Amino acid sequence: MDVEILSRLQFAFTIAFHYIYPPLSIGLGLLMVLMKLLHLRTGDPDYDRMARFWTRIFALTFGLGVATGIVMEFEFGTNWAVYSRYVGDVFGSALAAEGIFAFALESGFLGVLLFGWNRVSPRVHFLATLGVWLGSMFSAVWIVVANSWQQTPAGFHVVGEGMEARAEITDFWAMVFNPSSMERLTHVWLGAFLAGAFLVLSVHAWYLLKGRFVTLSRKALPLALAVAAVFSLGQLLTGHHAAEGVAENQPAKLAALEGHYPASGPADLYLFGWVNQKTGKVYGLKLPGGLSFMVHGNFQHDVPGLEAFPEDERPTAINAIFQFYHLMVAIGMALIALSLLGVWFWFRGTLFEQRWLLWLFVFSVILPQVANQVGWYAAEMGRQPWVVYGLLRTSNALSEAVTAEQVLFSLIMFTLLYALLLVLFLYLLNKKIVHGPYSDDDNEDDELERPFQEQSGAWLARANPNPTPKP
Repeated sequence: MDVEILSRLQFAFTIAFHYIYPPLSIGLGLLMVLMKLLHLRTGDPDYDRMARFWTRIFALTFGLGVATGIVMEFEFGTNWAVYSRYVGDVFGSALAAEGIFAFALESGFLGVLLFGWNRVSPRVHFLATLGVWLGSMFSAVWIVVANSWQQTPAGFHVVGEGMEARAEITDFWAMVFNPSSMERLTHVWLGAFLAGAFLVLSVHAWYLLKGRFVTLSRKALPLALAVAAVFSLGQLLTGHHAAEGVAENQPAKLAALEGHYPASGPADLYLFGWVNQKTGKVYGLKLPGGLSFMVHGNFQHDVPGLEAFPEDERPTAINAIFQFYHLMVAIGMALIALSLLGVWFWFRGTLFEQRWLLWLFVFSVILPQVANQVGWYAAEMGRQPWVVYGLLRTSNALSEAVTAEQVLFSLIMFTLLYALLLVLFLYLLNKKIVHGPYSDDDNEDDELERPFQEQSGAWLARANPNPTPKP
């Protein structure tokens, strides 16, 4: 393997691992704000208790997100020196804005959020929770703006020539509101909200199935379910708008996402399939002319395919891009179905009796994470062979001094280190979940839960047939 492939693999691996945590922080931040708001409005201590519990998990994800994100900035300088020089002025502005508008806000309120329980008033603590969540949201703004500029550059001019060329900003706001930034930002935000909502759904569904913390979980589950239902439907809309933007600004990527090869003609919409890159054919279940209709509102409208572009300006791994994109869409539809099914049973008053659905919620926690990952893969691989679309090729963006052996060694070391971090994260997360929402001083379990257990249905009795009261 050469330096380019190894460097791309290394960056993909490190950013994929990092991207587990920021979406969880953003999504959990929203749920924590809603829990604190409900506590202020109702005075119900259960909402305060669940907010405390999820704040502890938020702190875990936030810490790992910061630690793993730093690595990528060093990779820019070590493996991608030409790229760093080319985009340095653009990224410098965006990352400086992140530090000023996002990180300062988030870090400023983080101490109050984590250590302000019973030290500041509930309203001040709610404002701290809101500040931390908004800081994480603003952080995503500037990261997505920087990445979107690579997809659809705007508000700049190029200074210098050849390997010394670099992009300089001429219009800061044109750079910020480049043609793809806002639609991609809303798509990222909603994906993060779903990651947080389905983690909360998973944990509290598990508590209900095990007969633990039942009273509190019967309040937390509908809250997370409402967030999941609203934003899973919203994700469908943002995804459609993002696809329209790709069709307008990156037609070669759109052709790769759907495996559309003919230079002109109507484009089919595949529900699933397999791309034979040698023959340029896709085998699967399709809606004839569906992509033409989705993009242009006409089943017969021409959509340029991969053959309309020079071979050296097309993405290469077409089948992988096709599979990642369609997996993201399939998971998105599954999340909508799960959310609406839960809402339907909730309105019927039988949600907590549907043990099969609660088990689905338990295991659904992985789905938003997979969708976030494969969506990013499809977007980034579909941009190839460009690292800055239409301006700088990936093959020209590398550091000349770095060898394949050096990159391979660092990739192996990162893999081992990140595997240990993942094991540590899962261990600590599991420990916090098993411990539950109550502190050691609350003396909670059976005494608090018994009044509900005495009135609960047969399913709860089966989940905990022989409760042993504490002495």
